[in-house]
Amino acid sequence: MTHARILHGTRLSGHTHRVQLFLHLLDLPYAFADSPADVRRSAAFRSLNPLGQIPVLQDGDAVLADSNAILVYLAKRNAAGTAWLPEDPVGAARVQRWLSQAAGEIMFGPAAARVSARFYDTGVPPALSQALAARVLGLMDGELAARDWLAADHPTIADVACYSYVAHAPEGGIALDPYPHVRAWIARVQALPGFVAMPRE
Repeated sequence: MTHARILHGTRLSGHTHRVQLFLHLLDLPYAFADSPADVRRSAAFRSLNPLGQIPVLQDGDAVLADSNAILVYLAKRNAAGTAWLPEDPVGAARVQRWLSQAAGEIMFGPAAARVSARFYDTGVPPALSQALAARVLGLMDGELAARDWLAADHPTIADVACYSYVAHAPEGGIALDPYPHVRAWIARVQALPGFVAMPRE
């Protein structure tokens, strides 16, 4: 028996894209419900997520918000026992570290710079977003010099969580030229079977 799987989000949202990307990597069918700001203010949407934020995933009776939490859910529900979310304590902790980076330095660095440049003022001072971007990209580049993937010797949801805003960092005026290992990692993510790109327009 199949059940409805609906992803609520917007096409240009990196938070939405990381969930969309993982759905494609897992070859999971879903319907996309475009949810711009006016939709997110509606009572119907607030019944799904009282914070009015995207993405939201409806998977049968389960309703989940927060992109990183959704990645964990999808890995546990649809890819249990696979390499996407290691079960061993050290492996799981390494993935969690990068999920925290995605919600921290990447969110307030490359993501904030992109949103401010393309959509609206995030309130994050440009100097701060540039500094945070430089810090996290430098960290990533150093670690990716030693291995192909962020948290392990294979792709995990850490790579999915970090990809969208890092790959689109130049849209916020953050150059990736100084980070050759990050650029090589972006290419490896894009070469994964099932990869789907986030639109630039």
